[in-house]
Amino acid sequence: MFLSVLDMFKLGIGPSSSHTMGPMVAGARFLELLRGSPFHAHGLKATLHGSLAFTGVGHATDRATILGLAGLRPETYDATQAEAILAAIKDSKTIDAPGLGGLKFDPGSDLVFDYGPNLPGHANGMVIRATDAQGDVILSETYYSIGGGFVLTAKELEAAGKLKADARSDVPFPFQNGAEMLEMAKQSGLTIAQMKRRNELRFRSAEDLDNGIARVWQVMNDCINRGMEGRGILPGGLKVRRRAKGIHDQLIAERGLNMTAPHVINDWMSLYAMAVNEENAAGGQVVTAPTNGAAGVVPAVIRYYLDHVPGANAAKVADFLLTAAAIGGLCKHNASISGAECGCQAEVGSAAAMGAAGLAAVLGGSPEQVENAAEIALEHHLGMTCDPVKGLVQVPCIERNGLGAIKAVSAASLALRGDGQHLVSLDACIETMRQTGQDMHEKYKETSLGGLAVNVPNC
Repeated sequence: MFLSVLDMFKLGIGPSSSHTMGPMVAGARFLELLRGSPFHAHGLKATLHGSLAFTGVGHATDRATILGLAGLRPETYDATQAEAILAAIKDSKTIDAPGLGGLKFDPGSDLVFDYGPNLPGHANGMVIRATDAQGDVILSETYYSIGGGFVLTAKELEAAGKLKADARSDVPFPFQNGAEMLEMAKQSGLTIAQMKRRNELRFRSAEDLDNGIARVWQVMNDCINRGMEGRGILPGGLKVRRRAKGIHDQLIAERGLNMTAPHVINDWMSLYAMAVNEENAAGGQVVTAPTNGAAGVVPAVIRYYLDHVPGANAAKVADFLLTAAAIGGLCKHNASISGAECGCQAEVGSAAAMGAAGLAAVLGGSPEQVENAAEIALEHHLGMTCDPVKGLVQVPCIERNGLGAIKAVSAASLALRGDGQHLVSLDACIETMRQTGQDMHEKYKETSLGGLAVNVPNC
């Protein structure tokens, strides 16, 4: 099934694509549903389930849900406006919903964290209801935030499951797995990026595609640069210090000493990734790659390529992102990119596979070598849990992105040393990730009920 590069890499806000962006999108979607209904609403209520409940406060899910019901969207989010809206709702116990007027909503009682069993469709479930003047429910919808900022209603999720096995989109190269991707590349003589581009052009002009991709990289790069200048303590109560600026300053100072050890290149890769994820933890603008929690890996690998690889060509960034999006689409379609569904292997693991594939592609790798790079990177994230301390996208998430970028570069380099022939296919690795996620205990899937989250003092 087709998934656009501009959907895989979405502009949004931190700290979480599934727990912040998704609930905000769901809230805005419910307003659209309410505007098209024959009912006259008097109030709103929302209930968060599963991982959205367990780590909702740390991920700002409560704030995001309320802001979505006030009509805000991640792609046009303004922090100053958001704070003013939240303060007004807290004081008035009313949401001024665009096109619907004032609707009763008390954040203390009308937003509920339900810590019971997950809803049946996904670990990130939420129910939004509209009520009449008597408090009776007149409209209700269930939403699932399935990772990367993607949101489906219960009916949409059910339909997607039925279509998943055999659906084909109307595109020139409708590959649904790595084997099909490689076969189509072989038959067409095209690279993965070229096939992905032709699929994209089925739905938008070349100019719109190129402008969209350029915008994605601009936001990614701006995020790195902001992160390398950021100072202070990250919000949330863990008192995590922003470290990217200090590391950057040290690396710049060492450049003039002519004493740099070869392994210091790893520090540059970690720096770029950590800069992005510190911005994400601070609620700044980031790009899902494929999620916010894993947003630092792909930009870090691109920045490594541009700043540290001899002969790097900025014009190849588009091919990098197109290739990465193709691999990310396979991970999402055949397994998951959601930490709440499959653990961090689905987030940083998928991101590393995407980064490795993109780098191998721009370094001249064949489609077989690109697929091998993605497989190596993902294979060595299998089993990785999602256990954020205090439910914040900070520990271990920020450093984990740095190590994910290093693994991505190493995987690409290793794959390029071979001819693309290898024992474990990307498809086998993705399927293993799906099965491992299915078997993984819920406490290790973005609930903060296990792992580091219970073994590290968080206050």
